[in-house]
Parts: sequence; C-alpha cells; structure tokens
Amino acid sequence: MKKFVYKARDKSGLVVTGQVEAVDENAAAKLVRERGLILVSLRSTSFSIDAIVSGLRSRISGKDVTAFTRQLATMVGAGLPLTNALTILKTQSKPAMQERVGRILADVEGGQSLSSALQKHSKLFSSTYVALIRAGETGGVLDKVLQRLADNMEKSEEFKGKVKGALIYPAVIVVGMLVVSTIMLIFVVPRLTALYDQFDVELPITTRILTATSDFMIKAWPIMLVAFGGMFWAFVLYRRTAAGRHRLSRISLAIPIFGVMRLEIILTELTRTLSLMIGAGVPILDGIAVTAGVVDNVVVSEALNDVGKQIEKGFPISYSFAKHPEAFPFILSQMIAVGEETGKMDEVLDKVSHVFEVSSEQKVKAMSSLIEPLVMVVLGLGVAFLVISIILPIYNLTSTI
Repeated sequence: MKKFVYKARDKSGLVVTGQVEAVDENAAAKLVRERGLILVSLRSTSFSIDAIVSGLRSRISGKDVTAFTRQLATMVGAGLPLTNALTILKTQSKPAMQERVGRILADVEGGQSLSSALQKHSKLFSSTYVALIRAGETGGVLDKVLQRLADNMEKSEEFKGKVKGALIYPAVIVVGMLVVSTIMLIFVVPRLTALYDQFDVELPITTRILTATSDFMIKAWPIMLVAFGGMFWAFVLYRRTAAGRHRLSRISLAIPIFGVMRLEIILTELTRTLSLMIGAGVPILDGIAVTAGVVDNVVVSEALNDVGKQIEKGFPISYSFAKHPEAFPFILSQMIAVGEETGKMDEVLDKVSHVFEVSSEQKVKAMSSLIEPLVMVVLGLGVAFLVISIILPIYNLTSTI
C-alpha cells in the first residue's frame, strides 16, 4: 500500500488536506471522493525501494511508443477496425502502457477521434505525432500515415542509439577517472601525508600540491557542496529564462566540432519530421509551426518561426530558410529550392535528412575517436602525477637513511 497526501474542498468550499493509503493513485482518488470531497491535488509520499522500482517499471519510453505505433500501423493497414486494434494492443502492452491504451480506447469508443484521444496524453505523443494522425484521419489515409510515422520513429530511435553508443565509452572513462581521483585524494593521500610528517622531510612541489588539494577537499567539502549546488541551481534558474535559453542555445551551437554536430543532429530530426508531415498532407506552414514548438534549441526554433512568417508574407520557402544561415546551412535552402521547383518537397527533405544523418554520424564517430585517446592521455598524466607525488618522497626518505 502507498501513502498519498491530498488537497480537496468540502461541500462548503473549504480547503482540507489529509492522507490516505491505497494501491495506486486512482484508488486513492476514489477514497477521497467517497468522503464527499472534491479532489484538488494528489501526490504520493512513498519513497521506498519498492516505490522506486515500481516507478521505473511504470515508465513509458520512446521505444514503447514506437512499438505501439508500429503495431497499430500494421493492424490498421491490414484492415482491422481501430477499436479492435486498440483492444488487442491493450492486452499485449506492458502494464504502464495498458493503462494509457485503455484510456485512448475508451475515448475512441466514446466517439472521439484518435488524434483527440492521443492529444490528452501529450507527454507520450508529441504535437507532431498528433498533427500527423489528424492529417491522416482528415485525408482518409490513417494507415499510410501510421506506417510512415512508425518508420520515422524507428529511424529516430536507431539514430539516437548510435549517438549514445558512440559517446558512452568516453563518458564512462571520464566518470571513472573522477571517482578514482576523488577516492585517492580523500582516503589514500592523507595517510601518506601523515607518514611523511613523521619523518619531517621536505616534500617535492608535486607532493605539496597533491596534499594541499587533498586537505582542501577534506576540510572544505561542505563549502564545495554548497557552492556546486548553488551554481547548479543558478544555472537551472537562468536556463528557465528566455534570455538564458537563447544564450545557452547559441553557446551550444558555437562550440567547435560539438556545435556543428549538435546542429546537424537537430536538423536531421527537423527535416525528417517536416518531410513526414508534408508527405501526410499537413500544410507546410502548420508543419513548420508544429516543428518549431518541439525543437529543443531556441536559436533553431526562433529561426523556424521567422521562416513561417516570411512564407506567410509570400516569400519563397528556400529564401525564407536562406535568411537564417546561423541555423540552416546553405545546402538546406538549396535543396528546398529544388523541392519547390519539382513539387517533391517531402522527398527532397527526406534526402536532406539522410545527408545530415550521415554527416552527424561521421562527426560523432570522429569525436568519439578523438576523445578516447585524449582521455587516455589525460588519465596517464594524472596517474603519472600521482605516482611521482607519492613515490618521490619515499625515494628521498630511503636515500637519506
């Protein structure tokens, strides 16, 4: 049983708070309503290991949504009625997904469209996803839209997996190096320092630096903890401001090598999504507006919004993209011009997406190949510094005896 704290209003309108025990949130809400109260808010107070494990099991990942889309596309494409397909998916999905699919099924059976039912679960289904489903329903091509959407999501998941896989090894090495260094400075060096003090010998400069760093970390760790916590909190607050988001987005794109790679990764998803939406019959202005809302870089998002305004004024699409070289490389506006002339904008954008994907993959591999030896060199220098700092005083002691 989990404990839930609730905030509710009684029949007279007064706010009351309390606590109930129930199996899940729905059962807790039912208990509150049975007391004749109007529920305002409800939150769990259980932080046990079981609660954490349960939370991890109930988490719905992008892969789960991708699998749901692929299975739904297959069944709808085979001619199965939408309600039957959702019923089958409800029984076959994992528990966390079953609940969401059950709600979607109930809404569809209640007369709502699939897009309207999906829109209620915005954390799982993005505005792009919902817009594509709505376009498929409007044009009577829901099966084709679902197929293309599933293909797009699978490509996206595969691309993210490649990027993460290329960067995970250097990240593990760096974290391991920091952990080992911290353990050495906090637990090993102080014992050696005490040994050196007993012999009253003058220590080399490297050993003095090492012992000073160790002493500082041991004595000032509360200050360091507060300082790092304060800096992190200040960074989070700054990132929430419009100016902060804009500046951090610009900085992320200006970093050598990483900035270009980051932009190409964003453009890979952007052009792939635009291609999918245009191919599904979504007007390009709507596609740009939806895509601008889901891009996680303010510079690119603002550039997309301005592109939409320029197109509304009657300017060509390629010209509108070319006005923002800080966000869109020349090849993008050039290929869009080809799409405008041939009337095959979706195919052109799909090809551009592939170009950006290949280029970003190559940069990720190159950066990973560059980071690995660099990390090993830094790690070797760090180990050499520790060895010299520890062994040299011992050698001096043995030579003076």
